[in-house]
Amino acid sequence: MAVLRSSIGAGVKMEHFQAALDPRKQELLEARFLGARVSVPKELPDNVVTEITNNGVSAFTELPSATPSIEAQVAPMSAGSHIQMAPQSTVNTPQPIHNQDSNMSTGSSHSDKEVDPNTPDKTSRAPERKRKRKADDTGGGLAGGGTVKGGGGGRPPVPPPDKKISEYFKHSSSSPIRHGGAKSPSPQQPYPMLPPSPQQVGLPSPVTTAPFDFLSSSRQPLPRLPPPPMVSKLIQTELTCHRITEFETQASSDLEVRNNKIDELTRSNEELRHQISTHQKAIDQHKQQVNKCIEVVKKLLKEKSSIEKKEARQKCMQNRLRLGQFVTQRVGATFQENWTDGHAFQELARRQEEITSEREEIDRQKKLLLKKRPSNSEGGGRKRNNSSALHNGTTTDSGFLKPDAVPGSLTLQEYYEADEILKLRQNALKKEDADLQLEMEKLERERNLHIRELKRIHNEDQSRFNNHPVLNERYLLLMLLGKGGFSEVHKAFDLKEQRYVACKVHQLNKDWKEDKKANYIKHALREYNIHKALDHPRVVKLYDVFEIDANSFCTVLEYCDGHDLDFYLKQHKTIPEREARSIIMQVVSALKYLNEIKPPVIHYDLKPGNILLTEGNVCGEIKITDFGLSKVMDEENYNPDHGMDLTSQGAGTYWYLPPECFVVGKNPPKISSKVDVWSVGVIFYQCLYGKKPFGHNQSQATILEENTILKATEVQFANKPAVTNEAKSFIRSCLAYRKEDRIDVLSLAKHEYLQPPMPKHSRVTSNQAQQQQQQQQQQQASSFSTGIFGAMNASSSS
Repeated sequence: MAVLRSSIGAGVKMEHFQAALDPRKQELLEARFLGARVSVPKELPDNVVTEITNNGVSAFTELPSATPSIEAQVAPMSAGSHIQMAPQSTVNTPQPIHNQDSNMSTGSSHSDKEVDPNTPDKTSRAPERKRKRKADDTGGGLAGGGTVKGGGGGRPPVPPPDKKISEYFKHSSSSPIRHGGAKSPSPQQPYPMLPPSPQQVGLPSPVTTAPFDFLSSSRQPLPRLPPPPMVSKLIQTELTCHRITEFETQASSDLEVRNNKIDELTRSNEELRHQISTHQKAIDQHKQQVNKCIEVVKKLLKEKSSIEKKEARQKCMQNRLRLGQFVTQRVGATFQENWTDGHAFQELARRQEEITSEREEIDRQKKLLLKKRPSNSEGGGRKRNNSSALHNGTTTDSGFLKPDAVPGSLTLQEYYEADEILKLRQNALKKEDADLQLEMEKLERERNLHIRELKRIHNEDQSRFNNHPVLNERYLLLMLLGKGGFSEVHKAFDLKEQRYVACKVHQLNKDWKEDKKANYIKHALREYNIHKALDHPRVVKLYDVFEIDANSFCTVLEYCDGHDLDFYLKQHKTIPEREARSIIMQVVSALKYLNEIKPPVIHYDLKPGNILLTEGNVCGEIKITDFGLSKVMDEENYNPDHGMDLTSQGAGTYWYLPPECFVVGKNPPKISSKVDVWSVGVIFYQCLYGKKPFGHNQSQATILEENTILKATEVQFANKPAVTNEAKSFIRSCLAYRKEDRIDVLSLAKHEYLQPPMPKHSRVTSNQAQQQQQQQQQQQASSFSTGIFGAMNASSSS
């Protein structure tokens, strides 16, 4: 039975190896395996062999009809001759069948000790021996029903077992179907070659099989899984051992190279990490040093600012006594602050009173001297008559006695001397009075600065940023520069960029409604969006914008150390024409830039207060600032033919706005960049003459009530100071009443007054060209007139 199972397993395996082996090798393997398959172990009982012979191999396993049956392989062996026993006397122990069609796995097969003692292999045999039977030619052997014995002497007959072998195969139909065909193997079911078991050394076949565990198969019916595909055909046929060795050598060398590369990269990675850590430590050290330096800079700047504040307050206290101060006085039920002049103004007032009294005394002496003035007709005889009349007296025609002459009357020479002395004294008083006027003007300017400084110090003391805070972890506030309606401008230091900046802090009133706050923020953001895109050397740069809290935010601007042009004009009143021309050239350059960018920008609030002097004097550079009222001439709102609507009528500084901004009607007025041209003309006039051309010494309310600007049809120039005609022509072109007649910004930048001076030969050539043009025009006019008269003469003669 074991030989039968081994032959079945070997047959099944061989049919799967036929596709992958060489034909010659296949024949050798088949001869080797099939030569030992007819051996039957001695322990196989006669009744088991008889049962297999009677029932056929189909009782042992069920095979499909498409494959050849195992009985067809066993029948020729049993029909030809007796079954040959193995020459060895060693009993073969059944081994487990490692067939993939079996329900038993290799790990679950039973050992020799675990075999059921009631199986046919362990059935007790009778001690008596029987004579060996001869198999007939027609159906002997296993088909004849005789017992099978070993090659030695006879054995007693084995009694029949308690159970038939068919009872062990009650559930054989549930076992998986086995394919026993050897000539039609399935390529999807590979059967691996297994090494021989050490318990089958006595068998000549190297391929061993084990008995199929039918009990396990019947107890645990499992679904048949699809076999894995066969993928080893090409590798087995194409690769040789030498090639495999080369592959292994190449793989080992590649692996070594890869390991070396990995080691090298690991070392370089470690080195880089070490360098990174070293650099990081150095960076940390530098950061610590920079932080220490920043702390020292902050400390020094705070000390310097504190010293400057103390000096400013001390100077203010001194100027209070010299220039004056605000004194709170009670007026009815309220208190008002009134200005009281200091001792410097009081001294000037006393000197003016003395000059006035001396002038009155000189006038009185002049009157007395006129009474003593001698007449030219009397001559020297008048003196004699007067002297005799003192003694004798004279009478009039009516007989009355005349009064005596004033004693000490002067001669003509004496009168001339006294009169000359009085005139000199009067001239000296005039000169002293003029000096007092100049000193008074100087004191008034100092008083204006003093009042401005008093207000600044008062606002600085009231500010919540007066204790040198650091805003946005970057900007150290040092001192207050000025305060407007809703904003404060502080001088600050940028700790990151190491430069001075101007921080404009916008503070919203907490009592405002949300819509008013939103409108103010919208206005500030609009100014920021316009200003941040500007980049020109004559325009103040906007560096940063950040939020401080819910009701305040800050814009960081470029800092200019000097004052603005308005402050300078209040100090000096006028500016020489050359310096004023330099300022106007720079302003026009900035306006040209604003009109060349896309979209163009109208400043709309150009005035001396928004022109900063970087060096504090009129000889240096200037920068324009404050774009709070600027207008963007985009395609949606601006029309080149008509301009754009003025949506903020009433805003701005009235002295520097053109007449079209004051027109009131159903529709808002139309404006263009010519608004800034008008402002340039007003500023230039004020720099040259020390006063505004229209509405000077008037308030904005008065200008609005009296329509001062609407009536400003023509500009008038004073005789002094002396101004060139080119400058007057430039101002007239800027202050043209109708905007259609006014020059635009781009043409203003090309004005001949702002161009560099031409050399003499260029000037001569330009004059000659102008003369030639005039002559050509005159010739054309004369030819036209002669042509008309010639036609008239011809008609009259005819």
